Amino acid sequence: MTFIPDLSTILAFSVACFVLTITPGPDMTLFLGRTLAGGRASGIAAYAGASTGSLIHTTLAAVGLSALIAASPEAFFVLKIFGAGYLIFLAVQAIRTGSTFKLDANGEKKQPSLKGSWLTGIGINLSNPKIILFFVTFLPQFVHAGDPHAGQKLFFLGVYFIVFATPFSLAMIVAADKLASALKRRPKITRAIDYLFASIFSAFAVKILMTQGR
Repeated sequence: MTFIPDLSTILAFSVACFVLTITPGPDMTLFLGRTLAGGRASGIAAYAGASTGSLIHTTLAAVGLSALIAASPEAFFVLKIFGAGYLIFLAVQAIRTGSTFKLDANGEKKQPSLKGSWLTGIGINLSNPKIILFFVTFLPQFVHAGDPHAGQKLFFLGVYFIVFATPFSLAMIVAADKLASALKRRPKITRAIDYLFASIFSAFAVKILMTQGR
C-alpha cells in the first residue's frame, strides 16, 4: 500500500513517538488535571479532544496548510498569541475553580462536563503552534523528498502517532484516577496541585511565545 512507509521508517518513528508521548506538554497537563478533577471519564474526554485536534493537524499538514501557517510570520504570531492566551486562561481557571470537587446546593459533587473537557482538549491542541511545527518539521523527516505519495504517508504517520500514544496516555489517566481518590481526602494537597497545574500552563504559555517559525 502506497500510504504506508517501510518497516525501518515505522520502527524509527515509533521510538520518536514514545519519547514524545511521555514528554510533558499542555495536552498531558490538561488530561491529567481533568482526571484529578472529574475522574477517568473526564480525563479520557480531554485526551479524546486533544487527539481530535491532532487529527485535524494531521489533515492540514497532509494538504500543506500547516506549513503555510508556519511560514507566514503574521499568521504564526497571531497563533502564538492565541495559544499563549488560552493557556493563561486555563491557568487562571485552575486557580479560580480548582481541581477539587465542588458541591451544588444539594450537596452533590459536580463533575466537569465531558463535552467541555473534549472541547478544551481540542482548543488547547489547535491553539498550540508548537504542535503545528511538530507536524510541519518532524513528520516530513520520515518521508522521502519527492515521494509522490508524501501526503498520504504524512497522514498515515499522523494517525499512527495518535494510535501509538493512546495506550500510554490511557495508562497515565488510570494512574491519575487512582491517585485522585487519595488526594480528594486531602484538600490542601489537591489545592497545591491546582497551583502546580496553573504554573505548568503558564510556563508552557511562555514557551509558546518564544517559539520561532521556520
